[in-house]
Amino acid sequence: MVNEWYKEAAVYQIWPRSFKDGNGDGIGDLWGVLEKLDYINSLGVDAIWFSPLYPSPQADFGYDIADYRDICSDYGTLEVFKQVLDGAHERGLKVIMDLVVNHTSDEHEWFKESKKGDDNPYHDYYFWRKGKGKDGKKPPNNWLSLFEGKAWEYDENLGEYYLHLFAKKQPDLNMDNPKVREEVKGIMDFWLSMGVDGFREDVITFISKAEGLPDGFPLPAATGIEHYRKGPHLLEYLTEFQNDVLKKYDAFTVGEAPMMTPERALEYVEEGKNQVLNMMFHFQHMNVDCIGMNCIRRKFKLTRLKKVYNDWQKKLYRKGWNALYIENHDQPRIVSRYGNDKEFHDESAKMLATMYICQSGTPFIYQGQEIDMTNIHMDSLDAYVDVAIQNDCRTLRKFGFSDEKILETENAISRDNARTPVQWSAKKNAGFTDGETPWFKINPNYKTINVASQEKDKNSVLNYYRKLLKTRKENPVLIYGDFEEHYKSSEELFVYERNYEGKRALVICSFSPKTVTFRAPAGFRLTAGKLLICNYKDAPAKPSICALRPYEARVYLYNA
Repeated sequence: MVNEWYKEAAVYQIWPRSFKDGNGDGIGDLWGVLEKLDYINSLGVDAIWFSPLYPSPQADFGYDIADYRDICSDYGTLEVFKQVLDGAHERGLKVIMDLVVNHTSDEHEWFKESKKGDDNPYHDYYFWRKGKGKDGKKPPNNWLSLFEGKAWEYDENLGEYYLHLFAKKQPDLNMDNPKVREEVKGIMDFWLSMGVDGFREDVITFISKAEGLPDGFPLPAATGIEHYRKGPHLLEYLTEFQNDVLKKYDAFTVGEAPMMTPERALEYVEEGKNQVLNMMFHFQHMNVDCIGMNCIRRKFKLTRLKKVYNDWQKKLYRKGWNALYIENHDQPRIVSRYGNDKEFHDESAKMLATMYICQSGTPFIYQGQEIDMTNIHMDSLDAYVDVAIQNDCRTLRKFGFSDEKILETENAISRDNARTPVQWSAKKNAGFTDGETPWFKINPNYKTINVASQEKDKNSVLNYYRKLLKTRKENPVLIYGDFEEHYKSSEELFVYERNYEGKRALVICSFSPKTVTFRAPAGFRLTAGKLLICNYKDAPAKPSICALRPYEARVYLYNA
C-alpha cells in the first residue's frame, strides 16, 4: 500500500451557488470563496473540491455544462478562478474540479451543431436515433431518465430522438466516438495545465452504453440502467484518459459510481500499473434507509450501515482506497437523516463525524456539514427547485402516494436540503449575502446554527471537526490501520478497531438516544487506553463496563 498525499488528506466540497456571495447579487461566487479561504484552511482540510463552476443554464445547477473551458458569469471569471487557485495553493490547499462528461447542456455548441443533421460532424457526439413505430414517434427504446420520465427527447426539425439519462436539457455524450474522447482529454489538459490538481468525475461509470442500446428490464424508474451502469468499454476509456493525460500531471481522480460494489470497484482503483482512478464514491451507505432511490423509504437499521462499511473497509484494505463521505450536494443533511436534529443535535453530529472520519479512506466534508446544518422544511412542493424532484413525484404517484405524503418525503430526502445557503452568522440572510434576496431560501435556524457562534464555542460541532481532523492526521493508525468490527449485531452501537505499526485504536459510536451499557471488547481496557477524543465536553466514565450517553463517541489509542 503506497502512502500517497490524498490518503492523509481531507477534502472540503464547495457547491458554489450556496457557499458565499461576494458581490451582493444573492448568488454564491468565487469572490465569496476568496473571502473564506482562510476559514477553509482553518478546518484542517487539505483540498477543495468545487462542484461545477462552468457556464451553464443551471437546469441541474451546473451539472449541465455549456462550456468546459470557462467560468459561469454568476460565479466570476477565469481570472478570479486563478486568484482562488493561487490563494488555495499558497495555503497548501489542492484544488479539484468537477468533471462532467457523461452529458453536456443542450445549450453547448456541440449539441447545437449536432441538431443540424446527420451530415454534421458533431451529430455523432450524441446519441441521435430514429424513433420506432409507423410514424417514428415512439422512443428508440424503453429507457427511463433518472430525472424526467422517458430518456428520449424528440426533435421535430430533425425527426430524431436524443438520449438523456438525466434531464432533457442534459443530452448524453457518445463516448464511443473517438473525437468525443479527444475532447474530454483536451478539457482535462486545459484545467490541469492551469494548475488544478485533479477531478471528481461525475457519474463516470455511465459513460459507456451497451451496443445497440437494447431495451431494459421494466422498472418504476431508471429502466435500462443495467445497460450503462457498467458499460462494455468503461475500463478501456478510463485507461485511455489515465494514460494519455492524467498520468502526465500525477492528477488526483475520484469517480462517482452509482450501484458500485467493492468487488467491482477494485477493477478501477486497485493500486498498481492498471489503476485508473484513485478512489470511488459509492452510494451503498446512503441506501440503508431507502430502496434503490432516496424517495422509496424504509426504516434505518444500523446493522445495514455497518455491513456496508465493513465490506468496503475489508475488501479494499491494502488493495485500493476508500472515499469517505456522509454528505454532499446530492444528499440531505446527515444529522436530520441518520442522527437526531431535535434532542441531540450536537451530540449526534459529532458522533457521525467520528464514525466515518476514523475509518480507512479520505474523508470528504460538504459545506455546512462542519457546523451541522440541518434539513429545511418546505410547505409546498412548488418551493423546491431541484429538477430531480420531478422524477420522485412521478415515481411516488405511481405507488399511490398523495402530494401531501410526497411533500413529507421530500422534506426528508430532497437534494435541496443540502443546497440552502451556508449559515455564516446570525445576521440578515445568515451572513451569506449583503444583497436583499438570496437565490434560495435560508434555513430559519441560522440564528442558532452558524459559523460565527460556533467559532466562539470551544465545544461546538465546528471545533470538534477541527479537533477530529487533527487527531486523524496525528495518528497514522486512523489513516492506514486495518478494520475489525465489534458488536456486529447491535442496532445501537458501532464499534471497530484499527491496527497499524504497533498502535491500536478503538472507536466507539452510539446511535441511541438513550443510555447504553457498553462492555469493552476482549483485549481492550478503557482505563489503559489514551482517550484521543470524545464528543461530550465532560470526561467520560472509564471502567470497561460503563454507560454510554446518548450518541456518545469515543476514540482510544493503545500500544499493540
